[in-house]
Amino acid sequence: MDIFDVLSLFGGVAVFLYGMHVLSDSLQSLASGKVERLLRRLTSNLFMAVLLGAGIAAVIQSSSATTVMVVGLVNAGMMSLSQAVGVIMGANIGTTVTAWILSLAGLSSNNPWIKLLSPDGFTPILMAIGVILIFAAKKDRHRMRGQIMIGFGILMMGMKVMSSAVSPLRTDPNFAKFFLVFKNPILGVLAGAILTAIIQSSSASVGILQALAATGQVQWGSAIPIIMGQNIGTCVTALISSLGAKKNAKRAAMIHLLFNLLGSILFFCVFYLIHALRPFSFLDGQVSAAGIAVFHTAFNVSATALLLPFHNHLVSLSIRIVPDREDKHHLEGVAVLSSEENQLLRPLEQRFLETPALALASAEKVVARMADLAEEALREASAMIDDPSEERRERVIHHENLMDRLEDNLQTYLLKISQQQLQDDEVVKLNIMMHSINDLERVTDHTVHVADALRSQADGLNPFSEQARDEMRVFLGAVQKTMQLTVEYFHRYFEELGQDPDAAMEIEAMEEVVDTLAAELYQRHIDRLRHAECSETTGMLYQDMLAALERISDHCSNIAFYLLEIDNGTFDRHSYNQRAHTGNGLFDGFYKEMKKDFRLPAARHYQPFE
Repeated sequence: MDIFDVLSLFGGVAVFLYGMHVLSDSLQSLASGKVERLLRRLTSNLFMAVLLGAGIAAVIQSSSATTVMVVGLVNAGMMSLSQAVGVIMGANIGTTVTAWILSLAGLSSNNPWIKLLSPDGFTPILMAIGVILIFAAKKDRHRMRGQIMIGFGILMMGMKVMSSAVSPLRTDPNFAKFFLVFKNPILGVLAGAILTAIIQSSSASVGILQALAATGQVQWGSAIPIIMGQNIGTCVTALISSLGAKKNAKRAAMIHLLFNLLGSILFFCVFYLIHALRPFSFLDGQVSAAGIAVFHTAFNVSATALLLPFHNHLVSLSIRIVPDREDKHHLEGVAVLSSEENQLLRPLEQRFLETPALALASAEKVVARMADLAEEALREASAMIDDPSEERRERVIHHENLMDRLEDNLQTYLLKISQQQLQDDEVVKLNIMMHSINDLERVTDHTVHVADALRSQADGLNPFSEQARDEMRVFLGAVQKTMQLTVEYFHRYFEELGQDPDAAMEIEAMEEVVDTLAAELYQRHIDRLRHAECSETTGMLYQDMLAALERISDHCSNIAFYLLEIDNGTFDRHSYNQRAHTGNGLFDGFYKEMKKDFRLPAARHYQPFE
């Protein structure tokens, strides 16, 4: 093996690792939104969690990436430690699929169908299709599928280059002697762990071992301890990911380490104890790429079957290793957070930013909570028409302060997401959230004005007349209904039900009812002022309330507009208003129905001035 072969080997490793990176990242981008929902919804059953972890790791071709997702979800409070255990165990099984795919490189036959199954047969076809999709497809999801095909092709090319580079070692006695060193189980485990820790991928390190096995110089006795070490080394990625995270996220990473470490130790002890009593003759035989895939799968399945009944003990042990202490974790850019703010902002995981679909799913939860807080603040302020207590006003102000902090942190987080490579549907969601959070925050600003106006009546200095109070109750009810419809539509949209033109028209119709009521109330208010039935100060408070409530309704209309129009790929407010308010039977029907539900009490008839 000369210097050129060495250079080819390093080049092959580089191409192989790059192909693995492209393949894994593309698969994650394509599947991670669904992955996140599956992880949260289907992990209550331990066996289902194991199957789910295996399936996800097989799909995204990385147990490390799956475990990092789990660490992030635990840190964000979306998954418990007991749910995480099964997924982590299953991920170790799922990642063995890569070794089976790479073992196809050893296929050789004159049969054309078998040739087609070999990398030499299907890789060029796959890469050609991938290039066509990348350059010709209009949708990001199709282009992403093209990237997956290209990544897989690069991976197999790297495997072929590595195998070709080490082929001279087939007859090199020194290489055989070198690998005999790893027949010492402890040295083999250390070598596998160190290599995997450096490249942070057990799939990649197993692939490199398979390429070396193609020389025919690697024996079972050397390969087995190296594979066990590779399982330990892959824990490094999750441990690094948990740095700076909350204690439960650190415990999830620790469970990953404990599982792989204990599994390797137990398998190691049992295997070599039996070998000492009754030596395995096959250990001196040559191992193939397919043989490595078989052992890799058998080892991980055995470790999972052995430790699965003790999953609760793994959780308890991780809690002992990472004990309860005061959690001082803060989000980047935030100096001090109250416990409530910290809880609300937990989903904004910085480690999710490398997987935009997960980051967006996390941001959705915080935006959805902002919508709920805005509705709660309005409900609290509206109740002050009958109970203008300071306690209620303080609760409204508290909600408004929370909304300010949530908006600041969300804007920062969403801006970071926008700097990542996003698919078309992810760009739509990002734009909707960026626009909506400002409107939601402004809603709570206006609710504070409403609360202040109603609170000022508590001392009896600026009371509304009974007629004005009755009218205001109707108006408050109409604005609350508009807010309720908006928040319900908002939640439905982000629960993957998508746009709903009927819901948007219902909100627009309710907003028109609010505008109609506001115009009538302004006129009645002017009549009362003209007849000196309220003071100038009271009149200003009443006008401030009307204006604030009308603006809340306008912000609701804005959100309905974003949900419908941005999803349609348009952003023309004038055209939207024309379509909604002119000749729209759906809008007219909603408007007539809702106008009946919010009737003002009969107006007082004033005598004209002489």
